[in-house]
Amino acid sequence: MTSRGLARREIDLRTREALQGYGFILIWVVGFALFTFLPLVETLRYSFNQVTVTASSIDLSFVDWANYTRGLFTDPNFIELLIGYTIETLVSVPIVLIFAMIIAMFLNLKFKFKGLFRVIFFLPIVITSGPVIRELTAQGAASAPGIASIPAVIEFLEQLPRALRGPVEYLLTSFVLILWFSGVQILIYLASLQKIDRSVYEAASIDGASGWEIFWKITLPSLSTATLINAIYTIVTLSHFSENKVIRYIYDQTYDVQGGIGYASAMAFIYFGVMIVLLGIVFVFLRQWAKRGTG
Repeated sequence: MTSRGLARREIDLRTREALQGYGFILIWVVGFALFTFLPLVETLRYSFNQVTVTASSIDLSFVDWANYTRGLFTDPNFIELLIGYTIETLVSVPIVLIFAMIIAMFLNLKFKFKGLFRVIFFLPIVITSGPVIRELTAQGAASAPGIASIPAVIEFLEQLPRALRGPVEYLLTSFVLILWFSGVQILIYLASLQKIDRSVYEAASIDGASGWEIFWKITLPSLSTATLINAIYTIVTLSHFSENKVIRYIYDQTYDVQGGIGYASAMAFIYFGVMIVLLGIVFVFLRQWAKRGTG
């Protein structure tokens, strides 16, 4: 076969592989376009209008940036919820990452019933959605409210600024719920730990490195990329959680007389913007560390 024939055959093979790849993601692309992108565009259009729902139609009255101005400057409840969400997220993410890393290192050891423990730590991911988590939260199974009643804790909370009081109390009383979000992160850390070459640990031990030094100089840098992925995943998960106070407030305003679909749509995009900013901060903060860890 000539060189031209070999080149043509290679191109045909690459084209076939590319088409197969596009075929695998085609269903997702179509689903995203129909059920996510188009509703987002429609919601963006609603956010610039006063929306009135009648029995026969949906009437739109253009109000320019009025809904966004109201959400950012004249609705103290929404601003307070946004500040609380930001602080709670920045506090919760390190806790989730540290807990997930510790459990992953534990599950990476050799012991009996390791598979059972993996199932136990991943099980909350299966149940933390929809009516199940709502019922557990209503019954107090996802929190420890008694902690906030301890006199020392009450005195500590009273000394905090008002903006920090709510998030800190949330952290103290809802740490069980926070740790419930660690299942996927544990699996990602576990997969990363299993990819570390064992010979590196053996060489470090021969050189006299202690377990603490091995963790800081080998294990932790090797998990830098996984930490970046887990941080982003955790922020997204906490942000779209059905019991999130900001989401519940936006939902309640959708059909409120003083709110409406237009105002709720504007708040949703403001909330989305805050989440993007948080993701950007975390990404920039951890990206350099991830590069050093993989370098």
